[in-house]
Amino acid sequence: MSNKREREKRREQRLQEETKVASADRRTRLLQFGAGAVFLAIVAVTVLIVASSGGSGGDAGDIKEAGEVDSLLAGIPQENMELGRPTSPVKVFEYGDLQCPFCKAYSEEVLPQVIEGPVKQGKARIVFRNFTIIGPDSVPAGEATLAAAEQGRGWNYLELFYRNQGTENSGYANDEFFTAVARASGVKNIAKWNEARKSSEVADEVAKTTEEAKKLGFNGTPSFAIEGPGTKGMEALETPGSAGDLESAIEEAS
Repeated sequence: MSNKREREKRREQRLQEETKVASADRRTRLLQFGAGAVFLAIVAVTVLIVASSGGSGGDAGDIKEAGEVDSLLAGIPQENMELGRPTSPVKVFEYGDLQCPFCKAYSEEVLPQVIEGPVKQGKARIVFRNFTIIGPDSVPAGEATLAAAEQGRGWNYLELFYRNQGTENSGYANDEFFTAVARASGVKNIAKWNEARKSSEVADEVAKTTEEAKKLGFNGTPSFAIEGPGTKGMEALETPGSAGDLESAIEEAS
């Protein structure tokens, strides 16, 4: 009986240890899942605070942070709306709406680390594509960005627009605001930019990428996809919860 009791005791201890390990693994999985939502939760609170305070930004007479944007993007090649070296093996596709407050938060809190890391290191390029779902003003805002890209200032325009974004669908996104952002972002030939942003080619491109995002199954902004040697073509990422998550996706796609 003594041996039987000893075996039962050892079995009970083993089960207790296995339960502890399983519980720890479950907690880890939950934490990992929760970490992916932390950013979005913080952004949601930020958006509510801004909305309750009446919003900010959207002032054509007071465009801010041009110097910070120039510093962030300095020395990084831009071609159309691609940011990064043409030889970078991985492409990250961001589908965004310039009126989207979540896109603004992502551009300020997540992308700088990725730009200063994998993008500057030549590991990845980021490609911005318009996904105009907020409202009618999102379309001309996207067109203005693509027009700035024709003069090599697309990403400067995009980032500066986000940093001066007003309340969505409030009417701030108009010709005066677009032009102020263009000048502050370094667009040299404003007449040429105006012509480009009102062209059918640019309008078609905005419509095309919006439809492309829908076909990928995206229904919110910002949404992401990735393509590289380690992927099977373009693969949807949805919205990585942090810069670390996006950097990990880049490594896996390399």
